[in-house]
Amino acid sequence: MTERNWKLKLRYGKKKTPFSHYTIITPVRITEYIEDFKSGPGTAYLGVKIWATTTDEAIELVQNIGQQTGYEIIGKIEVYDTDPLEPPGDNPYAYGFNFSYYSS
Repeated sequence: MTERNWKLKLRYGKKKTPFSHYTIITPVRITEYIEDFKSGPGTAYLGVKIWATTTDEAIELVQNIGQQTGYEIIGKIEVYDTDPLEPPGDNPYAYGFNFSYYSS
């Protein structure tokens, strides 16, 4: 269950986290259907939200998830500091995977 008012608690220092929130956008190649993301083969831009300690950790997390699930990063990885939609956890994590397909 999600904690009530977690955004306000973070903003005003009543809740502490060692993590920062990022959004990553990067082009990927999907080689076969990925059940977890309901995404089929093709080239797409991946948008994903991440809680991590550094931008390097956020990038590594996205790369590792790709190796485990079946997408390959094929271009520049853009990292942005963004407002979260989900509260931080006890460990770094990614959520909100969105694949926008394009023809290459």
